[in-house]
Amino acid sequence: MTTVAAAGGRSRFLPLLAGVLLLGIADSMIGPYLVLFGADEARLSPFQVGVFLSLVAISGLAVSTWLGRRYDRSASRWPAFVAVAAPAAGYLALTTTTDYALLALIGVGLLGAGMAAFPQLFTLARTHLDRSGSDAAGRRTPALRSVWSLAWAIGPLVGAAVLAWRGYDALMALTAAAFALVALPLVALGPTPAPVRVAAPEAGRERLNRSMLLIAGSFTLFHTAMLAGSVALPLYVTRTLARPDSDVGLLFSICAVVEIPAALSVMLLPSRVAKRVILLGMLLFTAYFVLVAISAGMPLLIATQVARGVALAVVGALGITYVQDLLPHATGRATTMYANTLTIGSLISGVLAGATAQALGYRSALLLCGALAAGGCALFAAARVSGPGAARPAGTIRPRDGSGVPDPAGPPAQRAR
Repeated sequence: MTTVAAAGGRSRFLPLLAGVLLLGIADSMIGPYLVLFGADEARLSPFQVGVFLSLVAISGLAVSTWLGRRYDRSASRWPAFVAVAAPAAGYLALTTTTDYALLALIGVGLLGAGMAAFPQLFTLARTHLDRSGSDAAGRRTPALRSVWSLAWAIGPLVGAAVLAWRGYDALMALTAAAFALVALPLVALGPTPAPVRVAAPEAGRERLNRSMLLIAGSFTLFHTAMLAGSVALPLYVTRTLARPDSDVGLLFSICAVVEIPAALSVMLLPSRVAKRVILLGMLLFTAYFVLVAISAGMPLLIATQVARGVALAVVGALGITYVQDLLPHATGRATTMYANTLTIGSLISGVLAGATAQALGYRSALLLCGALAAGGCALFAAARVSGPGAARPAGTIRPRDGSGVPDPAGPPAQRAR
């Protein structure tokens, strides 16, 4: 029986792996160049570009939340199909116009939905892999996250090559094709099994809600620091340290390469330890910003990118599973909530980093990012203290030492069967 379950888990894991890889390539091919498209091709002002990106992000928040709730009501692949079909049509539509009103309409109506694809794929992964064993989803999510990092190491290079070769129309068309190709692994994945429903007492839900607010705030601060730091770092390296532009690309590439083995190594951690490692990752991220702010040369800057890569891999790989464990009865909503903290961070980070850098300098902007990361650490630690029952996945028992270990009898809904 175990062999059959393992074989079934592998047959479901491979399409998920392919889907995440294709989605990451599609997202990363266009991600670094969408701003340039607005400025160079559509001749938009910086303010218009900012408004356009904000409209896409706000639309993404709304669509992701809606699709996540729809998934929890009736688990299926159709929300994921919507999340990849809409941006495929949207990027094709961008090849036909540079009119600002139409661009805004395409962004709100089609591109924003693409932000739901990431949480939908990881929601499907949780539902499908949970059927392969109690720990399959938790251990394979870091592998999926490492493939996402790999895609982001590949996609920008492909995007740059296509842009230099055939221009923005070719890049948009290839991006649309990549989003459409994600549908093939979704078809191969097969029908979605009904997720295991876990009953929770009302008091437990109250504690869970308070804990989730703190957790959501923690990841939002972390992602805001991450994205604001991505704005401040290139300017700090080229303006304050007077390094060439090529050094910026080198630093980001080192970080992306480090993320892959770091995310895979997370799979080796026992589940009872893995969640504590998230806090260590956030602390390491805080230290990273301090080290960058005191760096004066490339050797220390390179070392900081190793630390950054490890921190992003740990928090990114374990954070999804952690939030899913907190809401086992609403996997779609949990995964979407985690993804939305990144979207909210993207709305805040650009203005925050730019305003701080202009008023106080690039080094101060980096230190502010460190303060945001430290705030994320504090909220995460507070959530663990204020909601000890909520920080334990449903279907666990509490031994005398207070740690949560899997209940061999399984969650209540499984025992009822």
